[in-house]
Amino acid sequence: MAEIAAQPFAFGFKPETTALIVIDMQRDFAEPGGFGASLGNDVSRVVAIVPTVKRLIDGFRAAGLPVIHTMECHRPDLSDLPPAKRDRGNPSIRIGDMGPMGRLLIAGEPGTAILDELAPLPGEIVIEKPGKGAFYATSLSNDLKWIGARQLVFAGVTTEVCVQTTMREANDRGYECLVAEDATESYFPEFKAAALAMIRAQGAIVGWTATTDQVLEGIANA
Repeated sequence: MAEIAAQPFAFGFKPETTALIVIDMQRDFAEPGGFGASLGNDVSRVVAIVPTVKRLIDGFRAAGLPVIHTMECHRPDLSDLPPAKRDRGNPSIRIGDMGPMGRLLIAGEPGTAILDELAPLPGEIVIEKPGKGAFYATSLSNDLKWIGARQLVFAGVTTEVCVQTTMREANDRGYECLVAEDATESYFPEFKAAALAMIRAQGAIVGWTATTDQVLEGIANA
């Protein structure tokens, strides 16, 4: 079995059953005028990880390993958007409202699209998810079974919300999970640090953490 140098200890993996899941690297979370910015967040933190996420994606593609992309978005009629999500807080505009890049977090709108630099290739799985976790109300479970994945590497945003939620969902379903520390980000650095610590606490209770270099080195040496 191959290994990735990781925390809290080495991650033993089988490349033939490993897939990369890139969470929500969308314009709405990374560009001015999107949903992230509407909440008052500094989106430059998300933009900063794009080259690292791209390097991770390119490494998986070069090795012939599956890459899965997720997009948080809702139906145009908002039938899958509960009021508890839409009405929470006091943002300048809400999910479904018209913004500079179209309706915020609505499927098919320009702002919902994955960033051009990280765009899926033809044939790569793209999951449109209405919730924080990528398993809720999606085909992800069936897709992972179809490609034979048992171990998952994660990247994307935000570390403490959609990334961690999906990792916890995957862990409960028996997947072994690792997050690439420098290929994930939060609008709040202290939240990212806390999420990574929680993931790898108590003997990797949710999963492992490693750098992108460590992940790619492990794959190259497998």
